Amino acid sequence: QREKMARSGVDATTLCLFDVDGTLTAARQKVTPEMETFLARLRQRVMVGVVGGSDLEKIKEQLGTDIIDRVDYVFAENGLVAYRHGELHSVQNIQAHLGEELLQDFINFCLDYLAKIKLPKKRGTFIEFRNGMLNISPIGRSCSQQERIEFFQLDQTEHIREKFVSVLQKEFAGKGLSFSIGGQISFDVFPDGWDKRYCLGIVEQDSYRTIHFFGDKTSPGGNDHEIYSDPRTVGHAVSCPEDTQHAHVAFTPRLLVPASLQDGLWWSEGLYSSVCGQQRTAQD
Repeated sequence: QREKMARSGVDATTLCLFDVDGTLTAARQKVTPEMETFLARLRQRVMVGVVGGSDLEKIKEQLGTDIIDRVDYVFAENGLVAYRHGELHSVQNIQAHLGEELLQDFINFCLDYLAKIKLPKKRGTFIEFRNGMLNISPIGRSCSQQERIEFFQLDQTEHIREKFVSVLQKEFAGKGLSFSIGGQISFDVFPDGWDKRYCLGIVEQDSYRTIHFFGDKTSPGGNDHEIYSDPRTVGHAVSCPEDTQHAHVAFTPRLLVPASLQDGLWWSEGLYSSVCGQQRTAQD
């Protein structure tokens, strides 16, 4: 398998794995040319993968329709839809795992709760059914970008999503469901163990010595927390795409770093300190 993906000059024992929203792009926005260049240059040195909670089409909208061919791994829906070295690897199915009865009970409860929430604005697509998860959005995923920002600002003070998740955790306790708040307008619901750590079981097939993960929602309750704190990864907390480009470990040569960013880096003994990022080593 390793021969299939070998590239001249690439350290095939090291993988850099990136979250999408808030890490490679602004929330639900397209990747910038600078970030595309950063990923291309990084891939000349190490293996590169992306893992997002969104479905594959949304990831393609943000990172480009050819993203499967431009990185070594693309994990949509936390890795439940997995592309490995340009080919479809596996697809999981939430309805087969949970069963129709539990699935319908959960959806019906959410619809009832959503009907009782009063917000400044509501739009459409409140529950999005994906291969490996349900995505619940109180405002509705069809909201405009400005409406998305307005809801996110309101949610930061009113904790709308956090309260919704708390109710669901109590109502469906013991049912094998996990909840993860990510992005700006929604949260994900999936079977226990189907968070972003799921993709690690796939990359382990390639026997990496080191797996670096970069994400912005790394605090408890965030959808990057589990993989960020997993002992199989070296976790890097970032706050924005610009911070991601700062957040290099020492194995990355300075030639990969844009000149405009080099003044913001400090290097010592294999660790880094960035302008606003943090690092968790595998030993922490």
